Amino acid sequence: MASILVVCTGNVCRSPAAEGFLRRAFTERLGSQAPSVGSAGTAGWEGSGATPESVRAAGERGVDTTDHIARHLTREQIQGADLIVAMAAEHSAHVGSAVPEARDRTFTLKELVRLLEAGEPVATGLEAIGAAAARRADGFGANPFDDDVEDPYGMSMEAYRAMAWELEEWTGRLADALFGPIPASAAGAGA
Repeated sequence: MASILVVCTGNVCRSPAAEGFLRRAFTERLGSQAPSVGSAGTAGWEGSGATPESVRAAGERGVDTTDHIARHLTREQIQGADLIVAMAAEHSAHVGSAVPEARDRTFTLKELVRLLEAGEPVATGLEAIGAAAARRADGFGANPFDDDVEDPYGMSMEAYRAMAWELEEWTGRLADALFGPIPASAAGAGA
């Protein structure tokens, strides 16, 4: 089964929430065939839970991260992932420095969505990652003014809510770009 790794700094705010939103979005579209999703941090607070504010903000949007356990990003995790989704450009750069051969499958969340949404899709599923890497090599995709998901650590609850809203929005767009919209039968089941 395919594997997706979400990366941020401490693995206690952004990446646990993004992991939960991606898992939900993929499961809504693919059911038991959804790729596995995990997360880690470049300076991961090994063994910590997600911050209470992050848990609350994700929970308010229907994603439960109460059982999350932070992990420090390892070379093995990078090598084992079919796709690495970074919360900020610094995390993408960290992955590329640690494992240079992973650069073509490492993107910021927003960068990847922009690349996949540009033009006609040439592939679906994780096969689209190669097309996204080719578009990036041609110079499309990055927006240095809006590629990062802001780190809410130490900020107000409203900053965490803004993070959760942003992650839900962008992970939904990523799932749509990779696997299409939620099937009508699944969308109607939740109504």
